[in-house]
Amino acid sequence: MAHRDRGGRDEQPRSRRGQGELEAQVLSALRQAPGPVTAGWVQERLGADLAYTTVMTILTRLLAKEAVSRRREGRAFVWTPAADEAGLAALRMRKVLDGEKNREAVLASFLTALPASDEQLLRDLLSAAEDDPED
Repeated sequence: MAHRDRGGRDEQPRSRRGQGELEAQVLSALRQAPGPVTAGWVQERLGADLAYTTVMTILTRLLAKEAVSRRREGRAFVWTPAADEAGLAALRMRKVLDGEKNREAVLASFLTALPASDEQLLRDLLSAAEDDPED
């Protein structure tokens, strides 16, 4: 809904993006990059309405989640993706699970709520992980 600014002009409300949406957009930009890039490069790709400080905040959060990596190049950091969107979702799931006291109950509840096809997929993935000699 528009409201009037001090000059009597109609002002459109700003659309706000959720943190998860911004993280996904930043990761997407990094995956499309030709190599390691600066936060300024990411900001340019995501649009002028996004502040540089916001991009830095998102990159720092992604670094804490181990979804991106960075290295110093000159006076700036350059960033690269360490996880795709599926990897980022897995990190969020693990963080939620780590915050629960009764992991067994949470996992059991999660498993029983899955559709049969997802339950079978999970069983297949667990079986493949058991068969993998590298683990």
